[in-house]
Amino acid sequence: MNSKMSHQKIIYRLTDKRIPAASGIGIVGDILERAGFAERFRDVKLAEKRSRKQIDAGAVMTTFIALLCMGKPDFECVREFQNDAAYYQNALHLNKGFPSSATLRQRMDEIGSKLRTKLLDFNTDLLRKNQIQPTPLKIGMVPVNMDVTPMDNSNTQKEGIGWTYKKFDGYAPMMAYIGTEGYLVNTELRSGNQHCQNGTPDFLCQTIDLCRKITDQPLLFRLDSGNDAAENVGIMLNKGVYYVIKRNLRKEDRDEWASNIRSWCKNITYPREGKTVYVGSTFKDIHYISESGEESTIRNRIVYEMTERTSLSNGQLLMLPDVEINMFWTNLGDSDEDIIAIYHAHGECEQFHSEIKTDMGVERLPSGKFDTNELVLELTVIAYNILRMIGQEAVRQGNAPAKRIVSRKRVRTVIQNLIHFAGLITQHARQLLLSISRSNAWANCFIALTRQFCFA
Repeated sequence: MNSKMSHQKIIYRLTDKRIPAASGIGIVGDILERAGFAERFRDVKLAEKRSRKQIDAGAVMTTFIALLCMGKPDFECVREFQNDAAYYQNALHLNKGFPSSATLRQRMDEIGSKLRTKLLDFNTDLLRKNQIQPTPLKIGMVPVNMDVTPMDNSNTQKEGIGWTYKKFDGYAPMMAYIGTEGYLVNTELRSGNQHCQNGTPDFLCQTIDLCRKITDQPLLFRLDSGNDAAENVGIMLNKGVYYVIKRNLRKEDRDEWASNIRSWCKNITYPREGKTVYVGSTFKDIHYISESGEESTIRNRIVYEMTERTSLSNGQLLMLPDVEINMFWTNLGDSDEDIIAIYHAHGECEQFHSEIKTDMGVERLPSGKFDTNELVLELTVIAYNILRMIGQEAVRQGNAPAKRIVSRKRVRTVIQNLIHFAGLITQHARQLLLSISRSNAWANCFIALTRQFCFA
């Protein structure tokens, strides 16, 4: 008997059967249609009048959101819809078809940044209409993470790029995420060399208002040391939100702080030989402008964590002690250890940045015009939240393949397994049928998602 396994030779051939490579775009189109996206922006007037009937702004932005959900935010990628134009037109509910790559670029340039407020308002409506409630922390507050993320656009001549702190030319947009799931609630495109605090007060006010349209639960804002400013604290106090902000010691004497902490602190631990950790709280006055316009002073709590090392973990002795001091402004009443842990969880927004820049491919923005790239980033807010909604619904249903129990599906997983999802298109009794193979491990999850989000 031949012990070797016999294999059948695979024959490769083309077929005329309609098998779209991104069948999941239908779910994206249904979510947008249920929320009335195209209808809301259909009457937006573009700059130039044309003799023939043009594709409206709603259809243009719907098309680009679809590209973002495919992880292909490039004007030329719209050509892929030509492979089965009828399917994608129906999937995205586009009555007049979708634009060519040249038209898409041109219309996006014309729209520019003038719809920023309306797009952000639509985003909050989208979350509300789908009954999205951002998950709070264990302390009962909904976290809102604000952070700048550099986008590498080096070796280009794009308008508005600058030298970022990551040492490359690009942009440095501010992002704001709500809930432990990381729904994107606000964004603002900025030049790479713009200081992160420049423009943040207005952005912070807008973000608080947007968050309150999404949830009635108390909000907890987490910001890093670049946004340690009395103006930010004053805004959050005036608007009644909680905060944990990493304190920037700037030109303060660190040796003096270290000496004071050694004398004040009662909570001292020794994780290993040669390492001492001091944890505690103190208070310091902050001067800010109240809602009435008057200068006010508040005695604000500072939580500190000082780590002093006289040797490395491998036993190597240090000639001089290495002292690391971290401090945090807060108006919470939780324990010092809890405040520190709450701030450290702020680092999770780096994961959200990565999903936008890497999984969705948004880091190198497609246009040479600043206003057009700002529009791209605003549409990214909507596309990112659609992908997040699909992923969270897959987690809730529990019928998606998974190696372990997770609380959130990464955007890359959603794009690869639920957007780029092959199906067979047939037509019968004036209906368009999309057949899914039972052998696909994600088939049951996909069908359940269509029942949840399908436009009726």
